[in-house]
Amino acid sequence: MDSQVLIIGAGPVGLTMALELGRRGVNVLLVDKRSGFGKLPKMERCNARTMENFRRMGISAPIRTAGLDNDMPMDVFICLENIVNPALIHHSYASVNNLRAQYQATTDGSMAAEPYQLISQYTLEPLLHDLSKRYDNIRIVFGHELVDFTQDDTGVTAQLRLADGIITESRADYLVGCDGASSTVRERLGFVLEGDSLLEMRQALFYCEDLLERIPIGIGRHYHIADSTNSFMIVQDDKKHFSMHATVDSDEKMAPLFERIVGFPIKYKQLYVGGWRQRLMLASQYRDRRVFLAGDSAHLVIPTGGLGMNTGHADAVDLSWKLAAILRGWGGPALLDSYEAERRPIGARNIAASRRAATGRRAWRQQWRPEITEDSPAGEAVRSQVIMVAEREQRWSNDLYGIELGYQYTNSPILMGANDASSMADVESGFTYRPVVQVGYRLPNTWMSDGRSIQDIIGDEYALVVNQKNDIPYLDQLEREFRRIGAAFSVVELDTTEALAVYGSDLLLVRPDLHIAWQAADIPKDPAHLVATITGNCSKNTQRDF
Repeated sequence: MDSQVLIIGAGPVGLTMALELGRRGVNVLLVDKRSGFGKLPKMERCNARTMENFRRMGISAPIRTAGLDNDMPMDVFICLENIVNPALIHHSYASVNNLRAQYQATTDGSMAAEPYQLISQYTLEPLLHDLSKRYDNIRIVFGHELVDFTQDDTGVTAQLRLADGIITESRADYLVGCDGASSTVRERLGFVLEGDSLLEMRQALFYCEDLLERIPIGIGRHYHIADSTNSFMIVQDDKKHFSMHATVDSDEKMAPLFERIVGFPIKYKQLYVGGWRQRLMLASQYRDRRVFLAGDSAHLVIPTGGLGMNTGHADAVDLSWKLAAILRGWGGPALLDSYEAERRPIGARNIAASRRAATGRRAWRQQWRPEITEDSPAGEAVRSQVIMVAEREQRWSNDLYGIELGYQYTNSPILMGANDASSMADVESGFTYRPVVQVGYRLPNTWMSDGRSIQDIIGDEYALVVNQKNDIPYLDQLEREFRRIGAAFSVVELDTTEALAVYGSDLLLVRPDLHIAWQAADIPKDPAHLVATITGNCSKNTQRDF
């Protein structure tokens, strides 16, 4: 049961982390206390940044194949009483395949390499599990519950309880808690979740063979109902399962509510019903020496805005390459210090964005009055008010492209020249992504002359993006310094005028997660300090020199 990295929790975040570490040659053990994967949707969307990461992992294609029909329109409806009456609001959104064509044709850096993908959690988890079988160095076991752990200067010893009650020990260099909102890892570390609890909701999952194609107002992904119970229905990835959320006071009310929302007789099965609470919370810390938190164990982001799993996924990508660098010998201790410094502010930022989206949705729902269905001046006034507010506020739930792509790491010990501006400043402009070529930001995506994304050309470690490779002073010294410490390094030469216009004339040194680590007009004569800083080998405030 020994490993280099022990991951607790086989949700999408833990599985992503196992895959990222496994493909980088790290020996991983992933354990989960469940007997197997569940059948609850929970998350439904991998956003554009997440799909870019899956693309670099080489698994975006199977995820799209398993997900929602990519030719289906992604429309959102706000409905009056049911999905039969004419919609109060119909927001049209292009299909994923139309978005892919649009992204491929965009050359100004404003579009990602991949659009989002709708896929239910109960589909994504077993798919990631199957993909992990490509790697002999990844072991995933169920029926193993973390009981406790201790850590010392050389590793972590975890006590795991098996399904038959037997306690076994597992030794690892590092432990990562991806074990959700009720995280045992967080509890044992003594970290607390701080934030707000919002609505108490109920979720139900229904199976219905032919509902989607029979909806009179049209096919879409989300159907919000203007009613007193905050009801909304989500189409799941096979188009035969539908999750529904509402603020009713008993499980027994969900099926009649579903029937009322559908508005016409139909055969269905209720597969699940249960309660949950909307919470916006952030852990007081993300790390204690060799133990880390990622995903819902570190932050709780409500589904409004679609930032929950995607924030955790980005945690996993960030921490994985840093742990792999440490374990392969070229990464320095500041890499591990940088994890909380970079990811916790983004957790706070995404919580703020989700709160803003929830506030927007609440704003139009608060306009509801019982007379909304009346054919009267009073009814017309209520409907007009709901429409006016919802047209302005509902898009916060679906159009957070700037939040997804436009975040910046600041105050990080492994960035050279990043400013200290707060990453919270752009929450109110979350609709729009504006490509920024600065230290700490994700490198905007452009397309090369052969049609490939620049992301496909950049390797899994460091890359220098240049206008012209020839005659760059001290490039040889920079390459030698990376070789000396054992980190892979490549040079990517831009070959289109559009890419040159996006990136400008500076040299851009990009890290394994595609964030810009350094930019300048020239390479320093002695690049040792630059390389030492961005690889974590030069820091004034490391926790321990492991």
